[in-house]
Amino acid sequence: MKAISNWDLCYDDMNLYITPDCFIVEPNGKEELLIIDRNCSEAKVQLKTSQLNHRMPTRRVCGILGTISLIGSNYLLVATHRLYVGMINDAVIWRLAGYDIIPYIPNACLNAHQLKNNEVLLKMLRKTMDTPHFYFSYAYNLTHSQQRAHQLSAKIKQQKSLMEGIDDRFVWNKTLLSNFRCSDMDRFQLPLILGFVSVNQVQINGQTFFWSIISRRSVHKAGTRFFSRGINDDGQVANFVETEQIVEYNGQCVSFVQTRGSMPFYWSQLPNLRYKPRPHKINGKDHLLACKRHFEEQIALYGQQVLVNLVNQTGSEGELESFFRSLLQLLKNSKLRYEAFDFHAECKKVRYDRLTILIDRLAHEQDQFSEFHLVNSNKAVSTQKGVFRTNCIDCLDRTNVVQSMLARRSLQKTLEKLGILHPSQKIELASPNFELIFKAVWADNADMISMQYSGTGALKTDFTRTGKRTKRGLLQDGVNALTRYYINNFTDGFRQDGIDLFLGRYVVTDPLCAPLEVKRSWRYNAFPSILVFAVAMLYITALMPSNFKTENLLFMLFSGALIAVSATGMFHYGHEFIDWPRLFRPIRFQV
Repeated sequence: MKAISNWDLCYDDMNLYITPDCFIVEPNGKEELLIIDRNCSEAKVQLKTSQLNHRMPTRRVCGILGTISLIGSNYLLVATHRLYVGMINDAVIWRLAGYDIIPYIPNACLNAHQLKNNEVLLKMLRKTMDTPHFYFSYAYNLTHSQQRAHQLSAKIKQQKSLMEGIDDRFVWNKTLLSNFRCSDMDRFQLPLILGFVSVNQVQINGQTFFWSIISRRSVHKAGTRFFSRGINDDGQVANFVETEQIVEYNGQCVSFVQTRGSMPFYWSQLPNLRYKPRPHKINGKDHLLACKRHFEEQIALYGQQVLVNLVNQTGSEGELESFFRSLLQLLKNSKLRYEAFDFHAECKKVRYDRLTILIDRLAHEQDQFSEFHLVNSNKAVSTQKGVFRTNCIDCLDRTNVVQSMLARRSLQKTLEKLGILHPSQKIELASPNFELIFKAVWADNADMISMQYSGTGALKTDFTRTGKRTKRGLLQDGVNALTRYYINNFTDGFRQDGIDLFLGRYVVTDPLCAPLEVKRSWRYNAFPSILVFAVAMLYITALMPSNFKTENLLFMLFSGALIAVSATGMFHYGHEFIDWPRLFRPIRFQV
């Protein structure tokens, strides 16, 4: 679908004036102003007359991201810098590269305790806004796939702003923007998606086309790796991502959509200092009803579903897999097909070539689902009738590998259909350069989705980038795994709080009751201190030359015993050392 030609759907370049009484936003080349009263927070749009006489702009901004109420004051959030990503459907796509959070009342009368809490909330907010990467466009609705946009084209043509036609699932600052109480200011509001966007101009066999990837992360049940698992009562799952691959060529557009999301029933995997906490099903919940709601929505949005489950079929993951399978048997929905593939068992000893077994099993349905194909910018010659919904335990590493392979197969068929590839010609042989681009982009997509959920880049991306497992890739996986361990145990609570605050799940209503205080028992400092001391003494004793070898040995044994006792104590009381969310404590540890 062509980008909407009315560039006034969202203003792209504005001057911000900050006066003691108000914020004034002036779109370049326009005869209207947005005026926000800093005292009562009222926003209104006025024709430009003499409001700016003798005033100089405070700064240039490229979008209004919303407003949020914290302790003592509201804050205005603005986009200040952007990076060019590329063009899709003749519209420019940008990545958010800078922002500002400006208080309405900078000198609010707050006591020391309130000021401290307010600073904590601001840090939470910045933590989320610093997440890589947010994207936006002034003329293209990034929240819709090509097929969805085409189906809604009649409504979209009548819209006066991007906010009127958004898919709520993917707009991360919707609550921040809804805090404004002025309907005429829609053109000033800049919706953001979080995920990954890559646009590439490619040439194969002398034919030039654009190949793009858009991954849209859902705002529903959004959160961090261990604090956001499973499903909620509305049937929304953790780490749900819609990924679209787009090819644009000579007025034609072909789109292929895949989804990923946590196993759709109630389960959790809360951190406890162990490298891999045991996931478990949550008792006392109506799993079947929630699962039914999830798939009813997915079928309404995407059509038939092939559910590709890549978790282990033994151990604790196997228990979840068996339960998922049993739920689907109870649902008895003909539009759902379950495909379980034990990734680690099938591909053990680095036999990733065995993934072709899975792709071959899915080939018939992929051909049956087809792709969305638009010609002459308005005529759909085919639509995508179903999607592959892929998951592993995190919906990251294993999921990324399989999604990239399905995308490759789709792209091969698309380029053949468009006449870019000759019959029986493979992408990797037709253009080795594009082969490298394809692998790099899908690996970058994997890294970014993983970064946003787990805090590190994805594992197994060396296979996505090179087509094989490498020693360097295995080493990088080890580094990422250790980094994940630290982040998921010791920093993710704060990151989860930032997401809940940014999305409007937590609203500051009583400045005195913000649950920001962290209470720790004596064990929180005692066990780590003993551990550090014992390790240091063991190291010093081992290096220190001495004639008293017996005393040395005894001292080393004593240090080793201290290490064992302190480490055992930390793991036994593991939940006391975790960085838990402060705004919404996990149910298991509420007091």
